Amino acid sequence: MKLEDTTAKKSFAYSWLIKRMFPFVKPYIPRIIIGFLIALPLGLLDGVTAFVLKPYMDYVISGDDLAFTFLGIDFSFTSLQLAFIIPFCVVAFTAFQGLLQYINQYICIWTSQRITNDIKMALFENLIGMHPKFFDENSSGVIISRYMNDPVTASTSFVDQLKTIVTTACSAIGLIAVMLYSSWQLAIVGVLVLVCAFLPASLLRKRIKRASNQNMVIGGQLTTNVNETYSGNKVMAAYNLQGRQNKLFKQLTWDSFRVNISLSKRLIWLSPVMHLISSVGVAIILGFGTYLINKGTLTSGGFASFLASLLLLYKPIKSLSHAITNIQTTFVALSRVLELFDCKSEIAESPNPVTMSGLKEAVTFENLCFEYEDGHEVLHNINLRVPVNETLAIVGNSGGGKSTLVNLLPRFYDIKSGSLKFDGVDVRDISLRSLRENIAIVFQDNFLFSGTIRENILMGKPNASEEELAEAVKSAHLTDTLAALPNGLDTEIGERGTTLSGGQRQRVAIARAILKNAPVIILDEATSALDNESEAVVQKAMDNLMKNRTVFIIAHRLSTIRNADRIAVINNGSLVELGKHDELLSIENGQYKELYELSYRQQQKQ
Repeated sequence: MKLEDTTAKKSFAYSWLIKRMFPFVKPYIPRIIIGFLIALPLGLLDGVTAFVLKPYMDYVISGDDLAFTFLGIDFSFTSLQLAFIIPFCVVAFTAFQGLLQYINQYICIWTSQRITNDIKMALFENLIGMHPKFFDENSSGVIISRYMNDPVTASTSFVDQLKTIVTTACSAIGLIAVMLYSSWQLAIVGVLVLVCAFLPASLLRKRIKRASNQNMVIGGQLTTNVNETYSGNKVMAAYNLQGRQNKLFKQLTWDSFRVNISLSKRLIWLSPVMHLISSVGVAIILGFGTYLINKGTLTSGGFASFLASLLLLYKPIKSLSHAITNIQTTFVALSRVLELFDCKSEIAESPNPVTMSGLKEAVTFENLCFEYEDGHEVLHNINLRVPVNETLAIVGNSGGGKSTLVNLLPRFYDIKSGSLKFDGVDVRDISLRSLRENIAIVFQDNFLFSGTIRENILMGKPNASEEELAEAVKSAHLTDTLAALPNGLDTEIGERGTTLSGGQRQRVAIARAILKNAPVIILDEATSALDNESEAVVQKAMDNLMKNRTVFIIAHRLSTIRNADRIAVINNGSLVELGKHDELLSIENGQYKELYELSYRQQQKQ
């Protein structure tokens, strides 16, 4: 599945989004409810200032006394008393509103961060279970963007925008209530005007979705560019590719700029349009309000309170409009995140898997065929039996299928037809964990994780004793190397082990494989990138690794080939020759003989 091809198809299927998000939201529902309960008075308190304008205008400014009965108790305030009480109440309500706002904001941030963490952890757990083909098809930048950035945009913005919508909606309700209290006739006109001002935001959904998806793709390509610049810095310097990388980065940056500007052009007209509609509404209300005052159905204080409510209402309506616009972007990101959970590994575990415990008889390939893409066969009718403790060297033309064949052993990929069996059990019926626990691999370019040499070796067997670790180090011929390092086994090796030489990295990988003590070993051109001196040391370490194990070697060096029990020649996806070194050399015009002689001539030139 190519992540760049996903288009967040269900970004506006709100019931689907809510249903899929519910498991992540469920643990925090009590806090979310508390946040929403706080948001209700937080929004409603916006109407207090507008509400008190009516008694202030009608009693304080006019100099009249206020008298009313509440719960059977008579209350009476002079205009002078009201002049002190009303401002004090406004300040008290504002302070209380500020406290509620702080609590609400804290709950919102805490909840959104926890939901983000849960989504990230669930996505990463999904990611590490994906099949190798998934990583073949998707660049590092797209994966980082989709698995790390989208969850932040989705969950953090989702809770924040939802809180904004609730708060501003309550604020709008409170202010509309004050407007209705002041004059229901004017309130009808005001609400109609605000609905008209609110409508344009609903027209941008599809444009937001398209722009968000385009930005996701471009962002992934930008991250890939930076990753490749970092990882390939020596190649970049050697081939003077700085200009190429810089040109690509600038092009992608400008592409992102154009997408954002295109969307912004459509978003920024919302404010002036809303201003224009609101000003028309204010003009209508001024005229209609003046008519009602002259008619005697509305006091000047009531009109002032209504006008203040209307003007204050503009802010929450504008915020609500922007929040609903922004939440469309959030829904697009959320849809992309949820789509990732639907990405399943093509390597499926058997319903009733067999646990593999060592290799007792043989590894068997029976009429095995494999293809990466439909209709393009890479391996064709491979029939081969490798007895336990045999060392099989696999040689052949470049791109002929050698690495593909050994990659099927740990089930990095599934075969198209035929079968691959360990002791008569099909590899697809063996549990993935036990299968891979019984196979150790040393690649041509072994990946070492950031951390110490000790940590990297112990990945072969995390619970290994110090004696087992020391024996693995000795067998991998690492003792002298460690003695020369300042902290020995606890030396930090940097990202990808860049502080070590190629030969040292290979020996760390071999020590890791030795410590794993797996019955099946795969050596995928483990010495091809080394000089002769480094190869000699690594070869000794490999010899220790290969003792009493079933070994598959992809090799091109004569020494490794000659030491193998048998040699399989794979050319253009087919097994064309199989036998011992001397047997294959005796085949007139044989393909192995041709490869051997070519390799021999190349070594003679060195």
